[in-house]
Amino acid sequence: MRRIVGIVLAVLLIGGVAVAVVAGRDSKDTSTATKTVRGVIGSEKAEFFADPEVVKALAAKGFTVKAETSGSWAMDRLPLKGYDFAFPSSKAPADELQRKSPVKGGPLRPFYSPLVVVAHRGAAQVLADNGLATLSGRSSGKLHMAPYLKAAKADRTWQQLGGADEHAELTGTLFITSTDPVASNSGALYLAAASYVADGGRVAADDAAIDRTAPLLKKLIQVQGAQQTSSDAPFRDFISGVGNPLVLVYESQVASLLMQKQQELGDLVVLYPDTTVSSDHTLVPLTESGRQLGELLSTDPGLRRLAVRHGFRPQGAAAEFTAATAGHTDYIDQQLTGIRQAPVPTATVLRAMARRTRG
Repeated sequence: MRRIVGIVLAVLLIGGVAVAVVAGRDSKDTSTATKTVRGVIGSEKAEFFADPEVVKALAAKGFTVKAETSGSWAMDRLPLKGYDFAFPSSKAPADELQRKSPVKGGPLRPFYSPLVVVAHRGAAQVLADNGLATLSGRSSGKLHMAPYLKAAKADRTWQQLGGADEHAELTGTLFITSTDPVASNSGALYLAAASYVADGGRVAADDAAIDRTAPLLKKLIQVQGAQQTSSDAPFRDFISGVGNPLVLVYESQVASLLMQKQQELGDLVVLYPDTTVSSDHTLVPLTESGRQLGELLSTDPGLRRLAVRHGFRPQGAAAEFTAATAGHTDYIDQQLTGIRQAPVPTATVLRAMARRTRG
């Protein structure tokens, strides 16, 4: 308990990133698990590690996982002594963590998820009618990043878009809700994709590149006001019918609800940005036990199946995800057709971008 309290205090000191215990075996569990591994994970994987079937599958392999959550970009500032692994949501923060790890061999990437924008059907139709999106059906389509960024740069409002007056909820400045890029992976990757498009398809690599897109990126973030450090809260708000009409989330969050039939999605439309970034969930082993867990998540068929059920795409196994989402292609673009993947700047550059958005 003292160690958990110490972690919470440390995180508060570095910027208010919430840490909570989210997974672990019940004390009444009589399985044969013999090895407890402790780690810090991005919050989007909390439900996966807390899933009783995942807990059971890991126990059958001799593991009990105790996981606490943190913003991916804040993990390297946590006191990780005594932990077996860190599991951020992309490669850049993982590379920083790997440099501090005594375990050789590099990080492991068991699964990934592209970033998408969820919208209510009325908002999605207005975007399509004004050239900012293309709809491929009632519940999916593409967000055109270049026109969207042009609109954001010009401070366009919903009222300036044709057809928006038919939807009372579409008022104020047009923007996408994202998470805090200083602490959260999805927010940082949003900046990576936006800067890449805004700078003519160039990956930011120096201060001059950061300067070129800094005013636009600042607008994208500051128009939102207070931001969350996890994509879970704004997604839950959206599903509940409150909050902004456009929200940046992981595809896995939508796919998980669809495959587990947790609740109806109503008029939700999934817009895949035509230039996006995939979030490579990357496990950094801090001990040999952590490495064994990472290898198990990467190779064990049962755990891969459970990862898919939680909406993640296993690395190197597109067929597994395709089969599992076959009944949900009205929402999910299985092949990511026509979607360009933007390269991600180094962690140093991306952190500098995020800081510039704060003024």
